[in-house]
Amino acid sequence: MAQAINNWQTDRKADLNEPKEKPKYISTFRALSGYIGEHRRTFAGFIACTLIAIMAELMQPYLVKIAIDDNLMAGKNDYRSLLVICGIYFALSLSAFFFAYLQNNLLQKAGQSIVASIRKRLFEHISKLSMSYFDRNPSGSLITHVSSDTEAINQFFNQVLLSLFRDGLTLLFILALMFQLDATLTLYCLLILPVIAGIAVAFRTYMRKTYQLARTRLSRMIAFVAENLAGMNLIQVFHQQKEQKKQFRERNDSYFQANVREIRTSVLFNRSYEVLNNLAIAFVTWLGGEAVLGRSLEFGVLYAFITYIRMFFQPINNITQQWNTLQSATVAINRIWNIFAIQPEIRDLPVPTKVEIGNVAGKIDFDRVTFAYPGGAPVIKELDLHIRPGEMIGIVGTTGAGKSSMISLLCRFYDVNEGSVRIDGHDIRGLAQRDLHRMVGLVQQEPYLYSGTVLDNVRMFDERFSREDVVRACEFIGADSVIRKMKDGYDTKLSERGSGLSAGERQLISFARIILYAPKILILDEATANLDSHTEQLVQHALERVSVGRTTLVIAHRLSTIMGADRILVMSKGRIAEQGTHEDLLKRGGIYEELYKHSQGRQEKVGAG
Repeated sequence: MAQAINNWQTDRKADLNEPKEKPKYISTFRALSGYIGEHRRTFAGFIACTLIAIMAELMQPYLVKIAIDDNLMAGKNDYRSLLVICGIYFALSLSAFFFAYLQNNLLQKAGQSIVASIRKRLFEHISKLSMSYFDRNPSGSLITHVSSDTEAINQFFNQVLLSLFRDGLTLLFILALMFQLDATLTLYCLLILPVIAGIAVAFRTYMRKTYQLARTRLSRMIAFVAENLAGMNLIQVFHQQKEQKKQFRERNDSYFQANVREIRTSVLFNRSYEVLNNLAIAFVTWLGGEAVLGRSLEFGVLYAFITYIRMFFQPINNITQQWNTLQSATVAINRIWNIFAIQPEIRDLPVPTKVEIGNVAGKIDFDRVTFAYPGGAPVIKELDLHIRPGEMIGIVGTTGAGKSSMISLLCRFYDVNEGSVRIDGHDIRGLAQRDLHRMVGLVQQEPYLYSGTVLDNVRMFDERFSREDVVRACEFIGADSVIRKMKDGYDTKLSERGSGLSAGERQLISFARIILYAPKILILDEATANLDSHTEQLVQHALERVSVGRTTLVIAHRLSTIMGADRILVMSKGRIAEQGTHEDLLKRGGIYEELYKHSQGRQEKVGAG
């Protein structure tokens, strides 16, 4: 197993160290072809309805042509024939309306299902990416991918696909009918097609760059807003509203300029076709009018021909109006598919080690571990640490000493560069991440609470745990009395991050989670740093109860939290500088004694104040 892990680690490093290729461009239709195939029956119904709707609409001018040439211009007074034609015309109008309604509903049913699948897949993929990815990418950009980019795909089905298919078929059928009416006049009209193609080619590359620029600047603006909302307390405390407003205005103006450029390009593109449309109608009227006066062309044919010419340019105009939406969808597709192409740096072995969670003792070994964040200097250097099952370890040290990095390695948020981290003798790189995270429970300085009830936040929306299980867990750590004082007890609705609760109440809920999920290894990352003395005593009591029978690692901001630990580690520059009990470390007169004196002096000042 050790050799397999080393080989796998070597291959993984080689993959990660490969030069990054420029993201590949992928067309929207190619990207969505697999999803469209899953709904082939719905799309087949959509195609059938579209064909019937188009034919019903295009036959209407032809009926008028028959009425003009075969009845009115022929001098007949056959009102019955005219009534029959009117009845057929009305039936065709109803058919066009009915089948157009069906085609839209079928397309939306398939399109919305595909967009929902992509959104779900994107969210699941992002949630599986490694922590290093979130270090490099702001949350605002990810929000844009999940919301705005998927909405651009939604518009592709709502507008682009419908227009391209319906209007494209309409063009083909109109050409067929025009050739049937008068081939010579149709060939004259087709002289405009090279001009249309030339305009489309000239604008295509420029428009793609324009739309991509607008999407990129929108993403940056959303990311900036998300970051500011998350740190609004700091902005207000340091009176940075004016500066942040200035930076937002710069980003907003940048997006505004890109949007104006996008609209200007779209308007110029579309108006070009309107001019061509009017020129074509004038040209056909001139040529056809001469033919009618020379009696070489029937008046009804000219009427139908002019109607079809007008209808010919309408779908072209519709398609060009969707060009910006198609470009936006293409940009969004490429951004989303580039995220799908990102593989998590932390991955399970093809065949992970099988471990019985209930039999885990909780022995931890750091064997000559060295670790550095990507592009940085080592923050952990040849760490050699062995922790017995059930032992309580306190970890102290100055900022940047490597305390949190060591915990991140144990949780396998990152992989070691050298050495290994083992639990009960098993290299954690050989364990399935799901199993590892069931063994190791983490309580952070700022526990995260979700929008939902207290009950749901304790059991993390896992229905396997009953209400009685949650209540017992809260009673065990002393949180039950606190929760029952809330407005609706366990059914009290919490806002995002639990903003309606005190820091101590949030921590008690996080401890209740630990009791419920029962991991064999417990990590507390400065869990009492922001608590007042009274709340700290409640949390300290909860910690004592939670740590029974578990291997516990406590990163301490307040030394009072870990004075009773079996062993205290003093970290310095990525190494263990000192270790021992509280009394032993004080006797040595080293770094720990300085930290202790500093903490005592600070407490005296607080008490005197």
